[in-house]
Amino acid sequence: MLYDIKLAIDYTYAAPSDHTRNLLRLMPLDIPGVQRVSARLLDADPRSDERRDYQDFFGNPTTSVAWHAPIEAVSLTLRARVERHPRPRLLDLSPGLAQLRADVTDVHSLGPEAPHHFLGASPRIMPDPEITAFARAQVTPAMTALQAVLALGHALYTEMRFDPEATTVDTTPHEAFAARHGVCQDFTHVMIAGLRGLGIPAGYVSGFLRTFPPPGQPRLEGADAMHAWVRAWVGPENGWIEFDPTNDQPAGVDYITVAVGRDYSDVAPVRGVLRSSGGHQSQQAVDVVPLDAAG
Repeated sequence: MLYDIKLAIDYTYAAPSDHTRNLLRLMPLDIPGVQRVSARLLDADPRSDERRDYQDFFGNPTTSVAWHAPIEAVSLTLRARVERHPRPRLLDLSPGLAQLRADVTDVHSLGPEAPHHFLGASPRIMPDPEITAFARAQVTPAMTALQAVLALGHALYTEMRFDPEATTVDTTPHEAFAARHGVCQDFTHVMIAGLRGLGIPAGYVSGFLRTFPPPGQPRLEGADAMHAWVRAWVGPENGWIEFDPTNDQPAGVDYITVAVGRDYSDVAPVRGVLRSSGGHQSQQAVDVVPLDAAG
């Protein structure tokens, strides 16, 4: 499936801000065999005084920008064309949870794809006894690791309610799970905490979700903004798989990956510091259009 993607993020400051510096993770990721980016352009208005494009540890396209003169507003715009390839139907060759722990130990690499980075605590996800107990209640001894991922994702979709007004970007997984509501970031963080509690390596994916669903299918939650979902390592045969607990489904051709990491702190679309007085306001607009539906 070929997509045209448009993203606009506008920031307005209560007072002119100087010495503003941001890290941007907004450009889609090239993933061999899964996702091909044929064009991408990220602009800032006003134009930044400094700009550097590079890849972070996990291979995510990252842009560092800075403004040295006072600015009252910043507009970030992204245009990209991305082809998302359908994945073949997954044959479950994953082990049980006990064997999975041994399989993780047998991985000797510490590269970006190594499951070891995705098992313990990370900046936004701490071990949580309540979430772990909930996750354990969803699995049976006979389940494979893949079945456990699907079972927990479905249980969270059933248990929690999508509510864009319920949480903020700083809400913890414990708070979101206790309230049983939140946005895609909360669903994703809670599921990652639960999977790690089961001994399944799990990480965070940020990206875009198809704006217009196929005919006859319901519109998915989170399609008006950047979306988030889970990736989990289920053994050496199946490797990393992706699941969206907000919509209770595997991440397929409707999903365009921008960045991967341990949690939101590794993939935040806009992150930085500024010197100003007063607050700021922001707006975001996302348009993900399949080319066969664009005309």
